[in-house]
Amino acid sequence: MKYFFLAYAIIAALVIGLLPMRGEKSPDTPLRLFPDMDDQDKLKSQKPSEFFADGAGGRHPVAGTHPLGFLPDGQTDLGGVPEYEFGGGAGYYETGGIEGYYSNGMPEELGLNDDNVDAFIRRGMEVYNVNCMPCHGESGDGLGVAASYGVPGIANLTLDNFKHPGYPDGRLYDVITNGKGNMGGYKHNLPLRDRWAIVAYVRALQLSRKAPLSEPSIQAAFEAQLKEEQGAQ
Repeated sequence: MKYFFLAYAIIAALVIGLLPMRGEKSPDTPLRLFPDMDDQDKLKSQKPSEFFADGAGGRHPVAGTHPLGFLPDGQTDLGGVPEYEFGGGAGYYETGGIEGYYSNGMPEELGLNDDNVDAFIRRGMEVYNVNCMPCHGESGDGLGVAASYGVPGIANLTLDNFKHPGYPDGRLYDVITNGKGNMGGYKHNLPLRDRWAIVAYVRALQLSRKAPLSEPSIQAAFEAQLKEEQGAQ
């Protein structure tokens, strides 16, 4: 037993000798068994940096670029429709709701008309294919690539319970913005206009499933797509 206490005393002395006392300052790098990402290759805002010749860490944006959500003139033009930043307001355009209730229709702020609505829906298709199709599938049926890997709870947007009037446009916009269930929100990834463009495109997908194949324009589009797929094989 005495050897146990002797070994314990030696270990305690070594620990006290190797580790500095609490509050003691030292220029040496501290001994950390679990660094927990204390040292990171990053630059804190408004801090100097020896990496740059002028010693300033804060840099001006690269010519021809702008930070996400901070456009030079407050808006830009994407797909023929003006875009007003990433939100922050309390209106229907920003939230999808009016006085606490979801509503239907495209917001007036989008400025949609007969001349730009086609470009708006095409933009919705582009954004949907990048951000939504991996889970919800090309047709919105929930059979995207993620489903093949067993990801649960992917919504089939073609079902009636996701259509008008039971599922308002504002509610669909809110889910895109803030997420629901396993789906994360896209409010930090997509500007307001792109979120509404996805809503418009999803509605177009839902309506397309009701289009009769006997319609000449539908039949022509189907045959053209079929030939394109056969030619790619």
